[in-house]
Amino acid sequence: MRNIQEYRCDVPRRLDIFLAQEIGQTRSQIAQLIRREAVCIDGKKVSRPGIKLKNGQNIKVEFLEATESQPQEIDFDVEILYEDEDVLVINKPSGVTVHPAPSVKEPTLVDWLKHKCIRLSTISGEERYGIVHRLDKGTSGAMVVAKNNEAHEFLSKQLQDKSMGRYYLALVTPPLKDNVTITESNIGRSPHNRLKMTCGLKHGKYAKTMFKHLALSDDEKIELLACKLFTGRTHQIRVHLESLNRHILGDHIYGLSPKIEKAKRILLHAYLIYFIHPKTEEKLFFTAEFDPVMKETIDNKFDKEILNEVINSNYIMRSFTATS
Repeated sequence: MRNIQEYRCDVPRRLDIFLAQEIGQTRSQIAQLIRREAVCIDGKKVSRPGIKLKNGQNIKVEFLEATESQPQEIDFDVEILYEDEDVLVINKPSGVTVHPAPSVKEPTLVDWLKHKCIRLSTISGEERYGIVHRLDKGTSGAMVVAKNNEAHEFLSKQLQDKSMGRYYLALVTPPLKDNVTITESNIGRSPHNRLKMTCGLKHGKYAKTMFKHLALSDDEKIELLACKLFTGRTHQIRVHLESLNRHILGDHIYGLSPKIEKAKRILLHAYLIYFIHPKTEEKLFFTAEFDPVMKETIDNKFDKEILNEVINSNYIMRSFTATS
């Protein structure tokens, strides 16, 4: 089945900019649609995102329906925190890549969603069905998935206007000096290591992260941090911590020293997400529990009485509200 949406240009502008605003997606996602020959101007298919539209032109976008085929065996499961006809909120496991890419050989979260025959939006193209925002492969935690294009557009706009909020928890060494630390910089691909992102590049994109102290480990060598994203750049939390000469336990890309304590996975977890429901317009809040690896590490290294106080969604949100 095919879903075709029509738009009309009232003010001359670039095709990709026009569709990004109309559909609520990034220009790179719009470029994917155009490369798939899914976009027509006045009945003619186009292949260039930079085409200049004229006043009165009609644009058609063809969204392919998500298929239910599953070529790979899925060897993991995903906890569903909430589901209705429009959205799905999940707790993504560490070690699972969100969507397919040429370098990804193992099953992805998108493969799992298709395997479960979950209806998904198609705005972002076949490889990213339903994906409104992503988490790094090693990062676990809360994600919201769109089940139709209307929900996808609504949620994407919330990412842009910051009415959707995301808070992460991380185990970091050495501890930061201040109770609250705000980091702002341009982030882009490192010219020296293609696996890494780095700060301070002219071609980079603006990024802002706030870090809030929650607790010190019993030996005072590790800090439990809450991290608030004001933007959503690749590896943003990890890059900003590296710029402060800190790193997350288990992070083998941005780690400072091989002598630092090892961990089975990067101990970064998307703990809390909130957003406005696309249909009911109710503000919803969801927390994702730790997996056994992260829970065991935190329980073994921190005072449980302190943890019970600070690992609380209301406490975390109040902490940032008071300082942001």
